[in-house]
Amino acid sequence: MKTYSAKPTEVDRQWYVIDASGCVLGRLATFVADRLRGKHKPIYTPHVDTGDHIIVINTAEVTLTGRKWDQKVYYRHSGYLGGLKSTTAKQLLETRPGDLVVYAVRGMLPKNRLGRKMLKKLKVYAGPDHPHTAQQPQPLQLQV
Repeated sequence: MKTYSAKPTEVDRQWYVIDASGCVLGRLATFVADRLRGKHKPIYTPHVDTGDHIIVINTAEVTLTGRKWDQKVYYRHSGYLGGLKSTTAKQLLETRPGDLVVYAVRGMLPKNRLGRKMLKKLKVYAGPDHPHTAQQPQPLQLQV
């Protein structure tokens, strides 16, 4: 029997909504990353984007365990000498709560063109509203 390899034209993508209120960030990110990659489908192929579109709402209510609110630091660099900027998780939650989820999921995807293509299927919103009602997304419970 030959090994099945999915082709990009035969992938059926669905839209799902995940409510992040009260969810632990790491557990949410692993669940979302698996769905974006398509590892939950029997046609999963590592070199083809077989995943679904994921909408994450209420990211302002996500939780972290332990003392990570103060100890977890996100870095970025401007490209100039001495241009290293740092932000704690608590500061990031106050200013851009959606970026917490995006940074966590991005670290769990492949670091190449395919990973960047998968990340474009992730839509993150701080509140309960999203503009993707035309796609008729189905609610998805976090199974961790």
